[in-house]
Amino acid sequence: MQKIDIEQALNTIRFISADGVQVANSGHTGMPMGAAALAYTLYVQQMKHNPKNPSWVNRDRFVLSGGHASMLLYSMLYLTGYDIKLEDLKQFRQWGSITPGHPEWGMTPGVDTTTGPLGQGFAAGVGMAIAEAHLAATFNKPGFDLVDQYTYAIVTDGDLMEGISSEAASLAGTLKLGKLIYLYDSNKITIEGSTDLAFTEDVAKRFEAYHWHVQTVENGHDVEAINHAIELAKADERPSIIICKTLIGYGLPNKAGTSGIHGTPAGWEELNLAKQNAGIPEEPLFYATDDILAHFREQIKLGEKAQSEWDALFTQYRLAFPEMAEEFERRFSNQLPEAWDAELPTFQASEKGMSTRVASWHTLQALGAALPELMGGSADLAPSNNTWMDAYEAFYAEAPEGRNLHFGVREMAMAGIANGMYVHGGMRPYTATFLVFSDYLRGSLRVSALSKMANIFIFTHDSIGVGEDGPTHQPIETLMSLRLIPNLNVIRPADANETVEAWKQALLNNEGPTALILTRQNLPIIDRSRFASAENLAKGAYVLYQSEAGEPDLIIIATGSEVSLAIASLPELEAKGINVRIVSMPSWMLFEKQEKTYRDEVLPASVINRFSIEAGRTMAWERWVGQYGASLGIDNYGHSAPGNVVFEKLGFTVENVVKQIELMMERNQRS
Repeated sequence: MQKIDIEQALNTIRFISADGVQVANSGHTGMPMGAAALAYTLYVQQMKHNPKNPSWVNRDRFVLSGGHASMLLYSMLYLTGYDIKLEDLKQFRQWGSITPGHPEWGMTPGVDTTTGPLGQGFAAGVGMAIAEAHLAATFNKPGFDLVDQYTYAIVTDGDLMEGISSEAASLAGTLKLGKLIYLYDSNKITIEGSTDLAFTEDVAKRFEAYHWHVQTVENGHDVEAINHAIELAKADERPSIIICKTLIGYGLPNKAGTSGIHGTPAGWEELNLAKQNAGIPEEPLFYATDDILAHFREQIKLGEKAQSEWDALFTQYRLAFPEMAEEFERRFSNQLPEAWDAELPTFQASEKGMSTRVASWHTLQALGAALPELMGGSADLAPSNNTWMDAYEAFYAEAPEGRNLHFGVREMAMAGIANGMYVHGGMRPYTATFLVFSDYLRGSLRVSALSKMANIFIFTHDSIGVGEDGPTHQPIETLMSLRLIPNLNVIRPADANETVEAWKQALLNNEGPTALILTRQNLPIIDRSRFASAENLAKGAYVLYQSEAGEPDLIIIATGSEVSLAIASLPELEAKGINVRIVSMPSWMLFEKQEKTYRDEVLPASVINRFSIEAGRTMAWERWVGQYGASLGIDNYGHSAPGNVVFEKLGFTVENVVKQIELMMERNQRS
């Protein structure tokens, strides 16, 4: 590597970043200027990465947890030779650009995960480190360190204030994730002012209590000191945090060290004064000398060399372990193995039935054997969520080959960690909690959906069927609110066999996450000799039953546990001469993706008598029942009592279903 003036290199990063924010007249100037030395040390002196192949599987991972400093990341990617052009920097935060306001996985070459909501990146990095440790234990052989990378992150004061970071840090320390190294940009400034306003804790002692390796670099603009601290971190078996004391807006003559530079452009006058002081010309913008650019671009040759050496190692690995090599490639190409669903269970019709959470457990056991990339766990609820894969041990520092994760009571971190596991590659994570507690992890779920991370979220105890636990644990609004999230496939299966099909759809879906909504209480297993096959779940909604007497007078649309209530209402409705069609609608999203001709076949416009049954908010059901239809649901909170009593008291009975349908049909007949 050629010798270069390090301060000149750092100023190049600072002012390219500041120019990007200034040209956009939007963004965050302070952190990119203050944390330039952190990014430089990582990308130029520490990280193993290949700018010409950002998806190389054995690269070190980098997370900019303070995603508001995205211009810092884009500047580093441009300078080191990723497929980001100068024009992309000039289009920062503009429509259609690949340099959005906060980093987005899948959009910008070299961005390893989506960040922006503070703390999300912190948790995702923990997930990446878990994936690395597990894959290394699975695939590495003596002389063949096929998986051998570090996960680095730059985290901020704001990240460390968010609860998700505390949850994730606690778990990372417990798991001794020694290849996790975080640089903490400690500039002690937030939007409102000094961190003394609300953040006076001793961060070093806090992370020591989490069992992390903790160091402090007094001058966070000293590349040599940061580099030395990283080397010490690598030698420790614990996760590491390096507290780097920096000056926000470093180099700005009047605004450095102030909250006013956190989330705003510097202003041309201030920026030009800073450039004059640093010996940087005011024009052209995004200035880099040929020597400086060549210095950064040395990472291309270094990255190609590192990957070439790894490719040669993998070639030898393939000769020595051909089946393992094939499996490795399959997993990182995100392809399911042949006949992966051949051993999935089928369930015989039964009135006693089983809960869909138990059906999910049976399905998970078969999938665990077929899909070694499947790994996950619960927020300390595995016995209730039924999410433990019995054939496999738990993941611990001493057993990284384990596939069951104990997340502890940490919904927020759990989902963020799963995001990191997924974007790392080679893994298919699942997580679980009660449906009502999905609110705790909603931020991570939204990131997963926004970036189309195909995680699987298992939400059990899905309704007032929870019973005695009462309204605090009975999700009324949650199911409908999850349907509002774009790209999230919400599936609420009606019985055990629909649950199997729901799992299949979750694993076939590579376009976003899936939420499986499952019951605690037993549901009848539908007699499929009388009713349509559960395989129709793939269409989102299907005609489960149709009276033989002719075209339907009435369509009942139901989901989950309420499908069995619709079936139970059939004899009385048909005895009244009503031709009934029952539509099971486990997934609104899958149904919306079907051709209009199919949707019209299932819900013909000619049938205005439509009645929905779902143990949750009725809001939005008008989409399917239309202006003449009606809905049986719950638009207030539940009650503490045995589940069957709560259902009865809130009107989920055959008697009330028939009564409400008759009232609807009478009203429509009059009109």
